[in-house]
Amino acid sequence: MNEFRPGRFEVLPVIIKNLLIINVLCFIAQNTIAKQLHFPVEDYFALHTWKSPLFQPWQLITHMFLHGGVAHIFGNMFALWMFGAILENLWGGRRFLTFYVICGLGAALLHLLFLNYEIGQLTTQYVDLVAMHASNRSGEAEAMLNYASKHNILLNDDFINYMRTNSGDHEQAGRLLEALSNSYKETLNTPTIGASGAIFGVLAAFVYLFPNTYLYLYFFFPIKAKWAGLAYFGYELFFAIKNSAGDNVARWAHVGGAIVGLLIVMTWNKTKKNTFY
Repeated sequence: MNEFRPGRFEVLPVIIKNLLIINVLCFIAQNTIAKQLHFPVEDYFALHTWKSPLFQPWQLITHMFLHGGVAHIFGNMFALWMFGAILENLWGGRRFLTFYVICGLGAALLHLLFLNYEIGQLTTQYVDLVAMHASNRSGEAEAMLNYASKHNILLNDDFINYMRTNSGDHEQAGRLLEALSNSYKETLNTPTIGASGAIFGVLAAFVYLFPNTYLYLYFFFPIKAKWAGLAYFGYELFFAIKNSAGDNVARWAHVGGAIVGLLIVMTWNKTKKNTFY
């Protein structure tokens, strides 16, 4: 199956419709009721690293129904409808929902694996700083400043200069460690939200099944799905590996969702070349 040719086609099939409704309702609740009641919805339902005290198993599912803003939810829901509706029409609701959830879980697990590797390195460095300060070891101030620079922790320039020229000031080093501790805890408890991982699985499945279908970049420029998919996946993989400082996008969740989606659709399509029926 190289190109999508619609036959009996539902524009808004039942699973897609319900996923859209649930996501929109969660977004509204997240930005109205939760804020009015001062309920920390992301602490309970966003995805957190296993090393965080905020981690709960149900977050592997619930994080997919939270979004960070109007652009975030609109982009995800538009892609879900645009590509997911085609897959649900092809597979049926039950199979599509199974596929969607597994892609979301796979994306979350791969994201957690890389996140915990990064957090593990950060924790080791942080624990070393705490030990240096506890034993009043020489070089603690310089080590703390290097840690802050490496992890893009903003410090007052005057304070940095003071610590460089007064590295033996144990009391001020304690203040510096406190600032680093706050940053460490904030990193440890940073939440991940959004359905992007599952939707990248949907995109991967669509590209695999309909590689020669034309997509219209910015609604004007036609490009075959296989080239658009490869370019988009390559872009996400590049920045996931690069791991740029300040990048708050869960790139490995995107990569993981695409890989899981591709593996599932290839497995399902082993016995029948043109269709899953």
